[in-house]
Amino acid sequence: MVAAAQEVLAGNRRGWRALLPFTGPAFVASVAYMDPGNFATNIQGGAAFGYRLLWVVVLANLMAMLFQGLSAKLGIATGKNLAELSREHAPRFALAMWIVSEVGAMATDLAEFLGAIVAFYLLFHIPMMAGALLTGTLTYAILALHRYGFRTMETLIGSLVGIIGICYIVETLLAKPDWQQVLHHAVVPWLGGSSSVLIAVGIVGATVMPHAIYLHSALTQERIVPRDRRQLFSIVRFSYADVAIALTIAGLVNCAMMYMAAAVFHSTGHAGVADIATAYRTLTPLLGSLAGVVFLIALLASGISSSVVGTMAGQVIMQSFLGFSVPLWVRRLVTMLPAIVVVALGLNVTQTLIVSQVILSFVLPVPVIALVLLTRREETMGPMVNGRWLTLLSFGAAAAILVLNGILLWTTVHPR
Repeated sequence: MVAAAQEVLAGNRRGWRALLPFTGPAFVASVAYMDPGNFATNIQGGAAFGYRLLWVVVLANLMAMLFQGLSAKLGIATGKNLAELSREHAPRFALAMWIVSEVGAMATDLAEFLGAIVAFYLLFHIPMMAGALLTGTLTYAILALHRYGFRTMETLIGSLVGIIGICYIVETLLAKPDWQQVLHHAVVPWLGGSSSVLIAVGIVGATVMPHAIYLHSALTQERIVPRDRRQLFSIVRFSYADVAIALTIAGLVNCAMMYMAAAVFHSTGHAGVADIATAYRTLTPLLGSLAGVVFLIALLASGISSSVVGTMAGQVIMQSFLGFSVPLWVRRLVTMLPAIVVVALGLNVTQTLIVSQVILSFVLPVPVIALVLLTRREETMGPMVNGRWLTLLSFGAAAAILVLNGILLWTTVHPR
């Protein structure tokens, strides 16, 4: 694949075939934007508030494109990842950043693991504790494929993304959403009381993922190394195309999750659907068994693929901030524990998922601010330094996240 990329950079391959050697990193990162946390927040948001929070999904996805594009550029331009550069440029804060990032990684892994467990339980009637062990085993087996090269892993993850996308095409055909409402609420902002704000912040936390921002820079830092300035600009342009395609697919899937819930649950008087299991059990009698099975297949593909990506990201975060790593099987085992505790205590899985996404939204400013500050430094980025308009846009997106978090705190303390 590196040889094919060099052919493109030499001008020997053109058209859509020229893009193929550069695709992959964004599709791996995009899994984080279709994980079970998205299922939980989007289903609850659509069931409770109809189409009215679709604008949050669109806004969050646009911010995700911005930050993932910057992360990919950072890795290509510097040959280092975001966590490494954060430790290098802010050593006094490295330990605190690592701790916060690890909290985010644990919240991420909790959501992903629980999603797969629920899917195994509902689809195959596998007990949740056994489902936890099965999910852990499958995740480690997929991670072991990394020894065969990055392209093998990218292809497998891309295939799981394709399965999720196909499932939601089927769900859209079955749900028959009100397209006028979809288009209107995708661009017209609305926020109600504290409950809708909680879901909105959860959507942001579930969409713009801290660990994906760290991981993307690691995936691009040594994947295809530019030999000169011209190649550097070409590789970055191809990476932007990779981000645009992968995250457009992820954004459409997220919108589909919400408008399906709005069309099937909110519009039929089932606004109280608040968890994944209830959504499945309500979906089947309303749209038929096919809709329920397709929904669970998408959830299973989401849970397994995002758990793999989450473990990869956690390894990058630990290794880059602290300078050492632990074996993948050890990290996989340790990060399984929160999900096993949730299952053992019989806690509400979907509410746990939503809370985990809110935690992610509060963790998110750490990598986002570090990313924006680093990519605006000419001594770090060289010719790929952000222009003034891009820096302002990035700071604006980071400020929007902080404002949403502030609104959540205010509405929690002063509920209406």
